Amino acid sequence: MTTVITVPPSLDDHSFEQVLEQLAPLAPDAKILVDARHTRWSSPYGLTALLTLAQTRTERPAFAVPELDDTASYWARASFFHHAESLYDLHGSYPKQRDAGESNALLEITPIARTDDIHKLVGRVQERAKQIIQAELKLETKAIIGFTMTLSEVCQNILEHAGQGGWVAVQSYRWTKRLGRRVVVIAVSDAGLGFRKSLESSPGHLPSARWDDAAALEEAVIRGVSRFRDRSRGQGLAGARSYVGRWNGKLSVRSGTARISIVPGWDDDVPLAEGLAPFPGAQVQVIIPEAVTAGGAPSER
Repeated sequence: MTTVITVPPSLDDHSFEQVLEQLAPLAPDAKILVDARHTRWSSPYGLTALLTLAQTRTERPAFAVPELDDTASYWARASFFHHAESLYDLHGSYPKQRDAGESNALLEITPIARTDDIHKLVGRVQERAKQIIQAELKLETKAIIGFTMTLSEVCQNILEHAGQGGWVAVQSYRWTKRLGRRVVVIAVSDAGLGFRKSLESSPGHLPSARWDDAAALEEAVIRGVSRFRDRSRGQGLAGARSYVGRWNGKLSVRSGTARISIVPGWDDDVPLAEGLAPFPGAQVQVIIPEAVTAGGAPSER
């Protein structure tokens, strides 16, 4: 018997929880069909998380692709189907991979398995990021360096904590529903150890009375704790936290059954969500919004 997992019409970091809630009662080897036929839009987080979902299954899942041509076309340009072909049994018609230059992706979905992968992708993003951050987000030139460093650091987190490879995507779009401004979004996802198990592997780890996924996220994201003895390790997310604070952005990190967020004034998310449906590894999202004028409105080009 195959269980159908319905993907919401609009897929982002919050609505993806609906997917995980459907998945939670099922064994890892249960047969599933991930049904995205009626999905119209997905954030980079949603696309990378869908690939991660397939990596958590011991029985190869099936996937019904979006029926809307515009949606399937964008997912193809973002390289979703290119990677999904090796993880899912795809059902439905979809375009083969297209030139990502046609889309608003700064970086199509890209696998991260080695440090060299991070160096290459940062180089690919750097020039395009200059145009987006200065021309579209109206941020200062120094924001470009911080952006590429943040991208590098959240990708490095895959190698530090996952124990296996993961996925990254970077996209720029106008976030009409939530913010009414342009944003640049970095999404990173893996199906690895997750923060709690990673920190537990540290030789000096002494769990507190309250030790769970939420506590592990607080240690890693807020206090910069790492499983490595080298004090310079584990500071990547601290650097990302500092960057989003400077540019009025948002950082959210999900691992296991919890999600921690650095929440700006323009968002109404909770700082810490606990008791979520379990999902292996870690999922990181960084959102940097367009700058506003003193009057509170986006500046004109």
